[in-house]
Amino acid sequence: MSYKEKVLPIIRQVREFVLPSWGVASIVNEKSIHPADVVTEIDTKVEEFLKEKLAEVYPDIEFAGEEGGGKRDMERFWLVDPIDGTGHYVRGLPFCTVMIALIEHGVVTFSAIYDFINDDMYWAEKGKGAYKNDTPIHVSNRNLQQSYLGWESKDIEKKENFSKFVEINKLGNFRSISAGWEFAMIASGKLDARISFNPWGKDWDFAPGLLLVAEAGGVSTNIGSDKYDYRNTDLIAGNPIVHKELQEMFKDYYTPQ
Repeated sequence: MSYKEKVLPIIRQVREFVLPSWGVASIVNEKSIHPADVVTEIDTKVEEFLKEKLAEVYPDIEFAGEEGGGKRDMERFWLVDPIDGTGHYVRGLPFCTVMIALIEHGVVTFSAIYDFINDDMYWAEKGKGAYKNDTPIHVSNRNLQQSYLGWESKDIEKKENFSKFVEINKLGNFRSISAGWEFAMIASGKLDARISFNPWGKDWDFAPGLLLVAEAGGVSTNIGSDKYDYRNTDLIAGNPIVHKELQEMFKDYYTPQ
């Protein structure tokens, strides 16, 4: 049996208590000065719910979440971002999702990105394609000049980041700030790629979307590599045409220390 049979119904249940607080949830913690780096009680509630329910059906798989942490040195574990885009969530903006990835022996093998606002589930299983609910999805075939491109980087004032920002800024930029929502749009062919160089995001922000884009016919790799390690947050995910062009653009990039 595919993981989707048990996992996706569990994720969909969070809509019952997440949607009523959309646009009215109170911030209970600010992790940094960045306005998007906030936490609500709902973030914690979603994570605890998923941890409990997943353990009931897969007691042998460990759990690691953004809010509560967890073991990451196990052969199999769930990696969860309870609400990606919490800043949007508290404002009533639509760019927020629930994200989950299954890591097996260091590889993402199953993932889901749940757009609970529209009740759309984007999910993928390694080697079996990507889907929006029950419908197969596929990346676009646009080139870089035609593309809508998501990107993420911090410390833009650093020389190496700024030089790449200048190049990226000449293109068709689209910034929701939320990696999960953007990955779902890339896998659906609505956006064309996302590049993260020295980003704010962590592994839970990127792991689910990397598999989703790859299984939708795209390419997901770390910058300067033909593979991706979900723990390396310098990455490019997009349709094959744009991905190749971005890899060329960033061939001399190194992460500023």
